[in-house]
Amino acid sequence: MRKAFVLFMGLLVAILIAGCCEMAPEPPVVQPPVVTPEPPPPPPPPPPPPPEVKEIILEPIYFDYNKFDLRPSDVVILKRNLAVLDQNPGAVIRVEGNCDERGTVEYNLALGEKRAKAAMDHRVKMGDDTRRL
Repeated sequence: MRKAFVLFMGLLVAILIAGCCEMAPEPPVVQPPVVTPEPPPPPPPPPPPPPEVKEIILEPIYFDYNKFDLRPSDVVILKRNLAVLDQNPGAVIRVEGNCDERGTVEYNLALGEKRAKAAMDHRVKMGDDTRRL
């Protein structure tokens, strides 16, 4: 009987201890929020095409050997070139003076500069806009 009493008391203590323990409730299962990806932004529109560049070929003028004076025939050519440029008001031109290989580099550069300046000065006298040159 004593064994039964000890066993009964052990069981009673175990029940009391188990009853006093607080059971932690299971945390609720939280579903992660459903995230729908944003659609990618539409591609940017293509850039506009570059403006059409029209090449205009003007008549060259020629100078006498070691000279930078304009001849009367060159003045006529410059007038024809100005008429072509008047038909193309947005055109911008580059005025160059060239020489042959005779002479020193410095002399030819100076002569070419004088030839370009003579042609440009005459164009300005004829009424061409200096911003186009």
